[in-house]
Amino acid sequence: MLHVVRRIAAACLVAVCFVGSAIANDKPNVVIVITDDQGYGDLSCHGNPVLKTPEIDKLHAESVRLTDYHVAPTCSPTRCAFLTGHWTNRTGVWHTIMGRSMLRENEVTMGQVFKDAGYATGMFGKWHLGDNYPYRPEDRGYTEVMRHGGGGVGQTPDYWDNAYFDGSYWHNGTPEPVNGFCTDVFFDYAKRFIKTQKQAGKPFLAYIATNAPHGPMHSPEEFSKPYQKLNVGLANFYGMIANIDDNVGKLRAFLDAEELTRNTIFIFTTDNGSSSGWQTFNAGMRAGKGSEYDGGHRVPFFVHWPAGGLAVGRNVTPITAHVDVLPTLIDLCGVASPKGVKFDGTSIAALLQPKLKAPWPDRILVTDSQRVKDPIKWRKSAVMTSQWRLINGKELYDIEADPGQKRDIAAVHPQVVNSLRTFYDKWWAELEPTFKDSTAIYLGHPRDNPARLTSHDWITTNSTPWNQSQVRQAMTGAGNTGFWNVKIVADGDYEIRLRRWPEEADQAIDAALAPGSDVPGVKAYRTAPGKAIKPVLATVNIGRIEAAAAVKPGEKEVTFQLKLKAGKTRLSAVFTDANNAQHGAYFVYVTKK
Repeated sequence: MLHVVRRIAAACLVAVCFVGSAIANDKPNVVIVITDDQGYGDLSCHGNPVLKTPEIDKLHAESVRLTDYHVAPTCSPTRCAFLTGHWTNRTGVWHTIMGRSMLRENEVTMGQVFKDAGYATGMFGKWHLGDNYPYRPEDRGYTEVMRHGGGGVGQTPDYWDNAYFDGSYWHNGTPEPVNGFCTDVFFDYAKRFIKTQKQAGKPFLAYIATNAPHGPMHSPEEFSKPYQKLNVGLANFYGMIANIDDNVGKLRAFLDAEELTRNTIFIFTTDNGSSSGWQTFNAGMRAGKGSEYDGGHRVPFFVHWPAGGLAVGRNVTPITAHVDVLPTLIDLCGVASPKGVKFDGTSIAALLQPKLKAPWPDRILVTDSQRVKDPIKWRKSAVMTSQWRLINGKELYDIEADPGQKRDIAAVHPQVVNSLRTFYDKWWAELEPTFKDSTAIYLGHPRDNPARLTSHDWITTNSTPWNQSQVRQAMTGAGNTGFWNVKIVADGDYEIRLRRWPEEADQAIDAALAPGSDVPGVKAYRTAPGKAIKPVLATVNIGRIEAAAAVKPGEKEVTFQLKLKAGKTRLSAVFTDANNAQHGAYFVYVTKK
């Protein structure tokens, strides 16, 4: 979530000249590789003394590099801003679970912008902005989609018992079995998409968003082997990055072979600071993923485009952000900006030029890590310029003199603190009214009927069962129940089916599950034994309707037939045992008849 002090009016004019000469009659293709939980220091080209990334190092050497590029400190918040050019909190995405990872339907994504411009648009890997209509990538402008569910392989919305190797992913909305390691699969499907579009003579946008190296830490053994002297988690974290590096090299070789490299804008970046590697090497920064300090949100960004003159290694040092990416690509590709949309970011096309002809004014950006049901002012926040970092409204650091953020100098520069606080106050006042506009899962829409709801998206003030190990263990306590915001699209007859296990598991509500097979690395989510529960009653509440039914031993689901009225409301569903202990129905399927 970031804010621009001022727009650079001349930038677009410069960018038009810059781009126009390179792509007069030939729109460039766009390939974006964005990895998960890989920090600035998790690359050998940035000085990591342990990890080796030779292919990304080559890309680094041949690219324009944004050296002060910032995102959000966690997954979904970065992705929403990256794909829309809007502040994270404006889009409704300030968490990774609890219904706060669904991108508001009024937001226009990069996929939609490029689809409207005549591009084929592909999305491969991690979406993490909603698993139901109207939030899925196939609902947001992407014409080809191959993705896992939720925020990672093995999380609750994902296909049951997925664990990085083999399994099934959603291919254009339908589960499809695959063979191989997840990252390899996503790159493979992206290459198939690219080849198809080349044959069709159509420009393309390929958004490859790996779930790696996000935990749990699983890597093909050939890639983790060089790091086996490290602890198992870090060895597999580095192994996943080494595998990404290998795939980046193979993808670039593929583009060369297909004669697509020259007019393809190739971007490599990551979604937040390092989750694991930062304590080994952090490029001099403080902290890692989730932090308001630079280690949580300053990440790599490399762009390579020979036809546009971006093929020689060069650093761009002014502060930039994820909200700048979409407006910049619109300029570079010469496509139309979406009507009625005012970006919070700005095009940095002028900055990418080999020689910037005009000075680039400084700007103020804001990023934070909310990870709560409703945003809290100043929570884990950083107000930033190229020189200053105001942390949580209190601590001040001169990032140029003190990149490790070790010396709080707020008392020495009260005028800087006041200026940045004033800016943040105005920024917060603008956003705060939008926080109440909660997203809602559509029920009864023809593009998602039946709708499959999971506990990942329960709204609660506690954590939810967001991964499949927690479902297997029948997570208890206050976080074991919650509600979904839903929007009933039309009056009519609806069938609501409550399940403890998803359809693909095909198990009874009261069944225990044996541990699933392991994979290389740490214990997989599916290795947790599936604990039996013994409910006697199932209850569903939707709007003003409450219905209950007995749970019979051995049945796989409890079904309710209800007449519902159109509108936005809440849905909750619970199983209650003989001792009045409750477990939420982790999976609910709603079908309009």
